[in-house]
Amino acid sequence: MLQFVSGDSQEVQLCLTDKIYDLSCVCCAEFSLSSSDYKKKIEACKQEEAAAESESVADVELDLLEKELEERQKVERMLREELRVTVNGIDDLELQRANLEEQRQTLKKSEQDELRAEMKLSMHASVTNIIPNLDDLSKISGYIVVRDKKVVDNFEFDRAKHSAFDACNGIWKMMKLQ
Repeated sequence: MLQFVSGDSQEVQLCLTDKIYDLSCVCCAEFSLSSSDYKKKIEACKQEEAAAESESVADVELDLLEKELEERQKVERMLREELRVTVNGIDDLELQRANLEEQRQTLKKSEQDELRAEMKLSMHASVTNIIPNLDDLSKISGYIVVRDKKVVDNFEFDRAKHSAFDACNGIWKMMKLQ
């Protein structure tokens, strides 16, 4: 603060001039510092702007990459669905193959059983000279063949009227007569 000394106005004026000069130097220094600070701040803003632009470019690239990723994921989902359908188709075909193999085995066994039955029937016919008629199972019928005499006798027993025992005895009696 300024103190006034009585009577000396020139001294007061000098003192004021010094103070104004000091104040103006401080202002100039602050202004010069401020302008360099402002230049630094402007430069920093320019750098931030460049970084923001590069981030903006990076964001655009990132968006493109995200879209590409989404497209690839979509393709992957479609391929997985196709794979699932194909695997299900293969599983179905494998099941059909297993069923066909089982049917083939059953048919083969059935053919073997039929061949075995034919062989048994042939053996029985050779031993007993009786050829049964298996077309109608409601009756016991067939032929008695005597090869030496070249004779074929027909026989028939109704299951409702004759028991299996009676039919068997009847056939044996017919064979003895031959």
